[in-house]
Amino acid sequence: MNKLRLTAVIIAGLLSGCASKIDEQQYQSDLQSFVEKTQIAQQLQGTDELNWWQQLGSQQLNDLVMKARSNNFDLKTRQFELQSALARLGAKRAEYLPQGNISVSATRTSVGNSQSQQSQGGANLDWQIDLFGKVTALVDAANAGAMSQAEQVRVLQIETLSSVVKGFVSYQGNLQKRQIITFQIDALLQSIDVLKARVEEGMASELDLNRTLAQLKQQQALLPEIEFAQFSDLSMLALLTGQLASDLTIADERDVFTHQFAVSLVNPSDAIALRPDISRALFEFSQANSLSVAASKALLPDISLNAFAGVISLGSTGLSDTQQQWQLTPQVQWSLLSYPALLAQRDAQQYLTQAAYSQYQQVVLNAMSESELALQRLVKHAEQSTYANARFNYANNAFLQAQAMYEEGQIPYLELLDARQDVLIAQENAVDSTVSSLLAKVATYQVFNGRWSYALVN
Repeated sequence: MNKLRLTAVIIAGLLSGCASKIDEQQYQSDLQSFVEKTQIAQQLQGTDELNWWQQLGSQQLNDLVMKARSNNFDLKTRQFELQSALARLGAKRAEYLPQGNISVSATRTSVGNSQSQQSQGGANLDWQIDLFGKVTALVDAANAGAMSQAEQVRVLQIETLSSVVKGFVSYQGNLQKRQIITFQIDALLQSIDVLKARVEEGMASELDLNRTLAQLKQQQALLPEIEFAQFSDLSMLALLTGQLASDLTIADERDVFTHQFAVSLVNPSDAIALRPDISRALFEFSQANSLSVAASKALLPDISLNAFAGVISLGSTGLSDTQQQWQLTPQVQWSLLSYPALLAQRDAQQYLTQAAYSQYQQVVLNAMSESELALQRLVKHAEQSTYANARFNYANNAFLQAQAMYEEGQIPYLELLDARQDVLIAQENAVDSTVSSLLAKVATYQVFNGRWSYALVN
């Protein structure tokens, strides 16, 4: 991808610190237009991808997804952080209004034989007049920070849901491989019983028996690995759904591999351009720019209005004999002596703004690269799955032929054993390819998440 072309499309406004608030919608619109011109994933355009995991037709999987969305502790943490950011935004917006307090006090003083009493009550107000837009810039920065937190929640929603689907698919695939290995072990045990009898009768050699025993041990050695892989998948799913592995049970539902599961996107361009990592980088750029504006406004005078209104009683602590009192104090404060420090702070924030913009460009490039890579991975695994299934069919036919020939005495037992080993390897490879192909489809939805992820946070 030509970096200069991309830069021309999403080039920032003024980065000098004097620019107004970044127009995030315009940036997003420009990016959508650019992505649409690249025509990435246009071959996947079709039906709406919302709730794409339901194509697998598994209520068990749907329940796991719902539990993960409601019980995942990382998600809860991010949601609380979002609420905190929204609260800080509210506090920053309140700075548009006068700030102050209401106070009531009473004093009784004794010095020698002289005693005095005094009481007072009133309201103090301090209003920072936003004549040059410093408060507005800080509000914009707080708003961009809150939006960045919201996009982080969406990022984690995508990761959590995709991981649940991947873990479920992997678990079902390991169940299928375990069944294949168990079936082969049972078949080998039956063959060993027959071979032992034939060896004793002198109709078979010790070589045949030992080769069969070796193959049996090879298959038995695979079981602990498969069992650990199953537990690993179960443990991950339990963690994602906010529970312990001992509390989670997943039923055998390997028919998910027989369901029609295709990658289809209603608008591939939006699926890329609306990704939360891109939006988050844009809001971080906007936040840095607003802070840069605020740093520039700090070079200008601060204008405020201080006011006091109340009553005072010099001879009573109960405000029984009071006099009204008020005071109005306009104030202009200009930190001329702090100019070198303020200039340095402004420059520092401007560099951070440029860094945030550069990071935004990198995130966009990463998203484009990930999208193209996901498409290539999808094609690769689809082709591998086709070849693996064909290999299994040929190996299975060869085994059936070898079995018939062995029963007719045309080939020795070792050739039948080799044919059985070939079909076992081919069958396991076919299962691995099917699982990998399905996981590649899930990964593609995970990359092209711009549209369906919005439904997760609403």
